[in-house]
Amino acid sequence: MQHRGEIVERAIRQSGYPISAIAKKLGRSRRWMYLMFDNTQIDLETVMAIGNIIHHDFSDEIKELGSINNHSFEDPENPYNNQTKEYWKNKYLKLLEDYNELLKRTNEK
Repeated sequence: MQHRGEIVERAIRQSGYPISAIAKKLGRSRRWMYLMFDNTQIDLETVMAIGNIIHHDFSDEIKELGSINNHSFEDPENPYNNQTKEYWKNKYLKLLEDYNELLKRTNEK
């Protein structure tokens, strides 16, 4: 049987991501994180959320994750995960054009 806590702890430590920062993003305490490392059966949603935070795919290490859609647990702090570079470039250009138009109207007065 796989010890999910050990797998997650190993991945977190290899990532170099601070445990306190991960706990904060999860809305948990550091103490909860250390208790989770001792847990053999961490729920898969938590594993996926941690994977998204540290940018680690646990599907190779935890067999049950193969059947779960990885994108269903996107980083909740970043609602723009699916936006392309082209989208942001066009948005920037539109804002720049609007700003320049506003400057022209302000200078005419």
